[in-house]
Amino acid sequence: MAAMLRLFVDAVLAAGAIVDLPAGPARHVQVRRLQPGDALVLFDGRGGQWRSRVHAMARQSVQVELLAFEPAERELDLAVTLLVGMPANERMDWLVEKATELGAAALQPLTCERSVLRLAGERAARRRAHWQALAVAAAEQCGRTRVPQVHDVRELHEVLAGLPARATRWLLSPQTGARPQRPATGQALYVLSGPEGGLSEGEEAAARAAGFEALSLGRRVLRAETAPLALLAWLGLA
Repeated sequence: MAAMLRLFVDAVLAAGAIVDLPAGPARHVQVRRLQPGDALVLFDGRGGQWRSRVHAMARQSVQVELLAFEPAERELDLAVTLLVGMPANERMDWLVEKATELGAAALQPLTCERSVLRLAGERAARRRAHWQALAVAAAEQCGRTRVPQVHDVRELHEVLAGLPARATRWLLSPQTGARPQRPATGQALYVLSGPEGGLSEGEEAAARAAGFEALSLGRRVLRAETAPLALLAWLGLA
């Protein structure tokens, strides 16, 4: 039996409302061949989800009736923001999808000294929108009720200068033997990792100067898209 369809709708949802689905979610309903009266779940990213049913369908539109709110919460007990030197090709797509499944609260794509992938202007905006759509799809699939925010592409030095004062800051580095100790529940955690060639010595020094603690994930060197995901998995199980 196929899993019940879950859809993210970027609107404030309320009991008893009849919602006109946007084009993307409506297309999902049509592809799954749902009919009026069939059950599905909607969520708006503010926590919890809504048991719903298809109210009416037309060739280009789908209306859904909201039935009952379910206070489902499937987030990590830490607000983890990944600051990632963007890996090239499709590896950033994969990182965004899996980071969403593993509970990241936000992703900040970075351009670093050794970055292969460099984005700016309209191209950067298109890629950010693409990654945000991947995060939405992954949240729908994995059962999350909140969608991580994918921020605009920025230079590492810009991000280091603008971080909030009260937050735990970790730098993933193969140059240190220190192992992470799980922060207390409820804390904000910023995790910085480099692109394929790693962070330069200057970038690591700048990160340490900005309050990042250099940590190792073990004796093996993990790929740019693997290291932050390994940490997220550990945080979810620790």
